[in-house]
Amino acid sequence: MQFPSELKYTKEHEWIRVEGDNAYVGITDFAQNELGEIVFVDITTVGETIAKDKVFGTVEAVKTVSDLFMPVSGKVLEVNADLEDEPESVNEDPYGRGWIIKVKLTDAGEIVDLLSAEEYKAFINV
Repeated sequence: MQFPSELKYTKEHEWIRVEGDNAYVGITDFAQNELGEIVFVDITTVGETIAKDKVFGTVEAVKTVSDLFMPVSGKVLEVNADLEDEPESVNEDPYGRGWIIKVKLTDAGEIVDLLSAEEYKAFINV
C-alpha cells in the first residue's frame, strides 16, 4: 500500500494534494482496497462550495456505496472526467489518474488539521 508523504489524509480515508489555492481530492489506497472494484463515481456538486467533512459525492463498488467527504472547505471546480469511462482508475492509481475532484480552497488553514502520511498509517494500523 502506498502513502505519499506530500499528501494529507482524513480519518474518512480521503487524500488531498494542495497546489496553490486549489487542491485535488481522492480516496486512499487503503480505502479503494477495502471497497473493492470501483464501478461508478457520482459527483453532482460541481460549482458548489462544500464545508469540511460534508459529503461531496459517492463512490460505488461492486459490494457497496460509500460517501465521499470533503477534507477541507472548498468550491468544487471539476470532476475527473476520465472516471466516467474508467472508474477503475481509482483502484489502479488512486493518487494519480484516480483523483476525483479539483477544488478551490476557501479556508487553507483547515489543512493543518489533516493527518500526515505517518499519522494516517498509524490510524489504520499499517
